[in-house]
Amino acid sequence: MNLDNERLTDLSIEELEALANSSLVPKTQAKLNELLAKNINDQLSTKEQITLDNLLQQIDYLNILKTRAKYTLNCPQMIRVRKMWVKLGEHPPRI
Repeated sequence: MNLDNERLTDLSIEELEALANSSLVPKTQAKLNELLAKNINDQLSTKEQITLDNLLQQIDYLNILKTRAKYTLNCPQMIRVRKMWVKLGEHPPRI
């Protein structure tokens, strides 16, 4: 696998940072916590099990995107670009 294919090159630095630092909204996190607690005690209905499975799949996708955003931000080329723009005191362009 070529790691350069994992870079998210169509996003701005600000977008990459927002994605890298993103988390579940409180309502979704609360629902996840509720379903996980019920799952530990084998109290999930079929519908709740499907909901939990879907949430976990979405979290997996989000974690993959967050990792790719962090990878992109930490590529040597990106580090140089970010340092250059900081020196100039300007906002970096889209990469």
